Amino acid sequence: MAEMKFKRSERLIDMTHYLMEHPRELVSLTFFADRFQSAKSSISEDLVIVKETFEHRGVGTLQTIPGAAGGVKYIPGIQRKQAEELIASLREHVSHSDRLLPGGYLYMTDILGDIHLMNHVGKLFAAAFANKEIDFIMTVATKGIGIAHAAARYLGVPVVVVRRDSKVTEGSTVSINYVSGSSRRIQTMVLSKRSLPQGARVLIVDDFMKAGGTAAGMKNLLEEFSATVAGTAILIESDHVEERLVEQYTSLLKLSNVDEREKTIQVTTGNYFDQVYSFLPEIE
Repeated sequence: MAEMKFKRSERLIDMTHYLMEHPRELVSLTFFADRFQSAKSSISEDLVIVKETFEHRGVGTLQTIPGAAGGVKYIPGIQRKQAEELIASLREHVSHSDRLLPGGYLYMTDILGDIHLMNHVGKLFAAAFANKEIDFIMTVATKGIGIAHAAARYLGVPVVVVRRDSKVTEGSTVSINYVSGSSRRIQTMVLSKRSLPQGARVLIVDDFMKAGGTAAGMKNLLEEFSATVAGTAILIESDHVEERLVEQYTSLLKLSNVDEREKTIQVTTGNYFDQVYSFLPEIE
């Protein structure tokens, strides 16, 4: 049976799709050479085209690893202008007055369930932490799950979910008590012992942070697994907090003020660009 010959256009399309479906995974030139029945020199030329296109379109870059065990990695990224547009869109969605609930709470379920908005959030967080060594993403059930999975898709890592109580299906668990930063109440976090290997590097993700008690609790829980915090990603942070329990974090939005009487919600950009600016390529 004759070997199938691939046109360059076919190789480029398939190669691009494969790399974007396997972010931060080292792919050898031999893999692509065998996949397309092509010489490594041709594959190298194709990868140059892919790399230039990724960078021009602002979706990341290709990192080349030399040597016999080397290859290429797709590193997700985003241009600053695109990041500004995505965060502005999120800010507009969150600031609608019809989100106000009694007690000054915001209705967020529709946003957290919107796959397009969550895709934007995942892309932004992936760009922020693409150069970090991350093995897992951790969040607390339930509202942070969509955000965690969106970021995990672009970073190519698994998600672990911390719960408030143990489930039979989780097997043996590790639990800790922590103090909620806003209410100062004692609460419990539970995580299956099978969820994390010892020494894992974990990105903490949460939908909202006031004082940071939940994020601090997750950090303490990670210590039980001898794991380290690779970063903390927050969708919305509260602006008016006397004492923050988490020092280092990256937020997309900042809730500045909620006025129930006037039915207004003031939302500004979080510290994303202060934290991530060096990782975002400038527009040509």
